[in-house]
Amino acid sequence: MQKLEKRNGNPVYKTIIYIVCIILTVLSLFPFVVMVINSTRNTPQIQQHAVSLIPSHYLAQNWAVFNGKTFNPVRGFFNSLIISSGSTICTIYFSTLTAYALVAYDWRLRNPFFTFILCVMMIPAQITSIGFYQFMYKIHLTNNFLALILPAIAAPQCVFFMRQFMLASLPLELLDSARIDGSREFHTFNTISLPIMKPAMATQGIFSFVFSWNQLFLPSILLTNNELYTLPLMVSQLKGDIYKVEYGAVYLGLTLSVLPLFVIYFALSKYIIAGVALGGVKG
Repeated sequence: MQKLEKRNGNPVYKTIIYIVCIILTVLSLFPFVVMVINSTRNTPQIQQHAVSLIPSHYLAQNWAVFNGKTFNPVRGFFNSLIISSGSTICTIYFSTLTAYALVAYDWRLRNPFFTFILCVMMIPAQITSIGFYQFMYKIHLTNNFLALILPAIAAPQCVFFMRQFMLASLPLELLDSARIDGSREFHTFNTISLPIMKPAMATQGIFSFVFSWNQLFLPSILLTNNELYTLPLMVSQLKGDIYKVEYGAVYLGLTLSVLPLFVIYFALSKYIIAGVALGGVKG
């Protein structure tokens, strides 16, 4: 302990830590900076020098190319926002509810049910995609956002994460006290369990939103109407053939796709930091 305190108080050691952190920060942000700058350049400039830190003046031209396709990028942005927000809410709430049932109740098939959830995690989504499409087609949910939102209710990875967090942070005595006071189960879950789970919900909220926002495979087979296209689906159609790729417009589309992810991260980062601090205090 004394060695650790001496090391932390050493200015040389602190300087090395700061330098390493600065280098890692620059390496992490560099691809995003290049992407934003390339969205202001045209195709010949990008083909000659793919990496540049000097912005150009072709942003309006790239937007005209992006906006001149058969789809509307503004509509695609809001389509992605609706799908990602809806699927994230479904994933977080119902996964937390499922984890609550695995932790707060003692029932005979609890462990086999959790084992089944772990087994489902091992199945790739592409294996079930054909059957899923046929099912959505038969119930007339193709070209419908519900086909991309409602399946998010079943998220085994999120259930696993929520259960592990709940085992360490949810006091069962508090739930028993609420039941003795006459609180109903859903009221206990919504008023006691959910506030305790905020750090885990924020963490999984970021992952769920990013996964849903970047999803390309399912929207490409379920959405055939241009007005329902998501923004990543629109960006994927900018490529065209090898001789007609407008790289500036592609980078502009990628920049527009990434911006909401930054907003979501910064909006939820305080809850993640609070969860890390809580875990450090308990340890």
